[in-house]
This record gives sequence, C-alpha cells and structure tokens, in this order.
Amino acid sequence: MAADLVCMGEPMLEYAALPPDAAGRTLYLEGHGGDTSNAAIAAARQGARVAYASAVGEDAAGEGFLALWAREGIDTTAVRRDPARPTAIYFIRYQGGRHHFHFYRAGSAAAGYRPEDVPEGMIAGARMFFASGISQAISDSAADAVFRAIEIARANGVAVAYDTNYRPRLWPPARAAAVMHAAIARADYALPSREDAEALSGLADPDAILDFYLRLGPRVVVLKLGAEGALVASPAGRVRIPPHPCRPVDATGAGDTFCGAFLARILAGDGPEAAARYAGVAAALATEGQGAVAPMPRAERVRAAMAAAAEARDGSRAG
Repeated sequence: MAADLVCMGEPMLEYAALPPDAAGRTLYLEGHGGDTSNAAIAAARQGARVAYASAVGEDAAGEGFLALWAREGIDTTAVRRDPARPTAIYFIRYQGGRHHFHFYRAGSAAAGYRPEDVPEGMIAGARMFFASGISQAISDSAADAVFRAIEIARANGVAVAYDTNYRPRLWPPARAAAVMHAAIARADYALPSREDAEALSGLADPDAILDFYLRLGPRVVVLKLGAEGALVASPAGRVRIPPHPCRPVDATGAGDTFCGAFLARILAGDGPEAAARYAGVAAALATEGQGAVAPMPRAERVRAAMAAAAEARDGSRAG
C-alpha cells in the first residue's frame, strides 16, 4: 500500500538525563529522536500512511530505528543501511527548567544521503512530502537530496511541506536562510517556529513574519508559537490557534508532533485551521512525558482531550 506521506531527514538515538541517583551519578533514558522521524511517527499515530527516507548505520542504533518504525507501521523501504557511517546520537540534560542538547552527528549515515538515493517512485505516488531545515543542514548531499525530492513531488502533483527547524550550530544564518527559503518557495505548507523565523528573516512581528513567508509562495503558513499556540495564515486570511492546557514535563519533540499531526489531518481532509487546532492539542499532550517519541499521543487520546476541552468551554459559557 502506497504511503500518503513521505518524510526525509536524520534519525538520532536519544539519551535523556534522569535525576541523579543516590551516588550522584547521572543516568540516561534511551529513546529515539530526529525531527522528521518524530513527525513521521506522530503522523502515523494519527492514522496516516507514512514512509521514511534516510540512511542509518549498520549498528545497534540503526537496528533500533528500523524496529521502531516497523512497530509504528512506517514503510522503511527507502531507508538505506550504511556500513561505513554511524547512526547519529544526542544527549539531553535539564538545567534551570530548560533542556540542553549535545549532538554527535558528524559523518552520520543520514548525512551521507545523496540525490541518487531519493525514492522517486515512492514520492511520485504519495500525496505529501515533508522535510526540514535539519534534513538539509547535515550535509551538502543531504540538502541536494531534499531539493531533488521536492522536484519529484512538484512534477507529480504531490504537496510539499517544510519545517525550518533552524540549528545555528549546523550552519550560519545567511546560508540557512538561503537554502531553507529556496525550499519553502517550492512548498505548499511552511511550518516555521517564531524563533526560527526571527533568526532567518530578521523580523519580529508575527504578522510581518507571516507576510514574509506567504510572499515566498506557500499556500499556507503555520507559525508555531510554542506555549502561546500558533498562527495559521493564507492569502485569504489568518487565525490564531490558542494553546491547549497541559502539564508540561519535557517539550522535546513537541514541534515535531505538531507538524506530524497537522499533516496527518490535512491528508485526512481537514482544512488548515482545523488541522492546526488538532495539532496544537497533540503537541501539548506530547509535552506531558519525557523524551521525543514515547509521549506522542495517538488519535484517540487527542480526540478525547479535544472533547473534554469543548465540554469545559460549553460548561463555562452555560455558567
């Protein structure tokens, strides 16, 4: 069965710091991360048919990802095994109420992904292609692979979605902006965060940011505002999506959950506003556990949370 959504990028094995033990040692919880892999899993948990395109090492981490994607029902026929390069890893530490990341990705298998590795038939037969700034930042060949995938998608009437996910340690802002904005100019859905957009565009006002990205060419721009919700804009207008109440533990992967849930609902037939409202709830729920993947909600939990929120609103109006 063909995938509706094809995601491309860099999977990373995750080690999240736990509270020190009695001897003062820091222990780590092993998990899985990588922005587009997270989004693929989030979309699959909402019922979308998803495939992933990347490369992993012939190592235990690579085996772990293949097993994870299989459990989530994600097609991995376009995931290449690289015997010469490792699967990337990262560590998360929590200090002062914030999480701090330490990445070990240089020379990763995903960074070795090339335009000739792009699964042309899979993308041509899909309904949506998704990549991010990280997908392109990890190497020149990976950046070219994303542009090749976008060309295939556009030539076959497949929608393109793009999340900026700017990482200053990977590339300077001028190059990042040039590459990402060239990709967004070919996208149908742009999903920048406010922090990314400020760094890449030099703008601070949300409406000015939305105007900037709409002028690049996407049909829809969703500006993610973190704990403040999101803004959804198109040439026809714009609407604010309020945040869903939650009890956050760890925001790792929340933005990726938003992207995956949003694209899943677009593919299911929702309009951008409805899809963003759903995605906002999914992202909020994803912050209530530790790590990127484990807390991602499935559709039934998101629906239940939305129903409970609607009931609470109706009750307050009646009162």
